[in-house]
Amino acid sequence: MKKEKLERINYLAAKKRTVGLTEEEAAEQSRLRNEYREAVLGSLRSALDRVEILEPDGSVRKIRPKEDN
Repeated sequence: MKKEKLERINYLAAKKRTVGLTEEEAAEQSRLRNEYREAVLGSLRSALDRVEILEPDGSVRKIRPKEDN
């Protein structure tokens, strides 16, 4: 996420605490927060996709998502 968007998120959060937000600003804040969350989750997924576990016997295995029953 670009620095400008993070600065805007922080600006809107500070404004909300002090004077409040207009409807348009509240909608923008919500959209930017969702975009930020998606960026963080994407980064986390990417990092977890690269995780490997070294077993006691020396073999290496990749982790897999837990399957739903």
